[in-house]
Formats: sequence, C-alpha cells, structure tokens
Amino acid sequence: MLIGFITLLVLFGVPAVLGKNKLEARSYSLKSEQVSIRGRITGVIDGDTINVVILSQHQIRVRVAFIDAPEKSQAFGQRAKQAMSDLVFGKDVELRPHGIDRSGLLVARVLVDNRDAGLELLKQGLCWVFEKHVDEAPAEIQAEYRNAEASAQSERLGLWQDPAPVPPWQWREEERAKPQLQSS
Repeated sequence: MLIGFITLLVLFGVPAVLGKNKLEARSYSLKSEQVSIRGRITGVIDGDTINVVILSQHQIRVRVAFIDAPEKSQAFGQRAKQAMSDLVFGKDVELRPHGIDRSGLLVARVLVDNRDAGLELLKQGLCWVFEKHVDEAPAEIQAEYRNAEASAQSERLGLWQDPAPVPPWQWREEERAKPQLQSS
C-alpha cells in the first residue's frame, strides 16, 4: 500500500494527491489498476464523490471512476448519495487509482467488502456509465459496467423509472446555460 501511495505522489505531485492544491485543468491517467490504497470513508459528498482518510491522517477527496451519478439537486441525486453512503460510509475501502481529474481529485475505483461501489450503484440504477472515460478501463470492467447499466435500465430501477432521465453531464450543461439565458 505504501509503495502505491508513493507512486501516486511521484506521478501526480504531493499537493494534488493530498488535496492541498489543484492541478491544471486536464485529466491525468495511470493506465493501470495495479496500485491500491487503503483508507476509511469519512464522508459522502454525492453519489460519485467521497472523502477518504488514508495513512491514518490524510483526508483526500475521491471521484468514483467510470460512473457519473446525478447531482445532489438533480432528480435521484439524493437517492444516489444515500445509496453510496449506505454502501461505504465509515467502512474501510481499497482505492484502485485511475488518475486525477481536471478538478484535481483522485479518480479511483472504490472497493468495499470486495464489492465495486460504482458497479453497485449502476446495478441499483442510480448512476450512468461515464462513457467519456469508461473506455480507459480494462475491457472486463467496461463490460460489467455497461451490462449493469443495461440491466437496471431494462428493469426500470432507480433513475430508469423516469421515462426520460437526464444524464448529469447534460444537466450540468443546462444549469450552466441558465444564467446566460436569464441575463439575455
């Protein structure tokens, strides 16, 4: 575990990994899931963002890799946050780092009790496969994630109960456009 953490520090810089500073606005990718970091979940920000204490003292914010959950103020956003909280809050987890996002957050698969937290939310129909980045995942993970999403959709679970659910990336874009429309 310590070697994995040191690898992250070297690859991405101490400030970015420890959340003390933000990286420039672009994505960084490890292209490998061989590194793992153990920690304890201390907070759930939303359905795909968590706080994790690592090395018994450093808290970092982590984006769950390869999924995109509804925003908190979006339909099903609170349910996604609650489902993530029920799954991981207060538990020991294994992070499988994927990279650093453009906001400077660690992006990682989150394993709790040998279960993939992102995959579990997909199975419950509470998030989307993040198509923009899932192609960076190993083929096996891509297939599992897409199959879980398709199954939840066909069973009309979670957000798939809505006849026309709005993906979070589209919702965010619409929200950003609102102030411009109001000022016109």
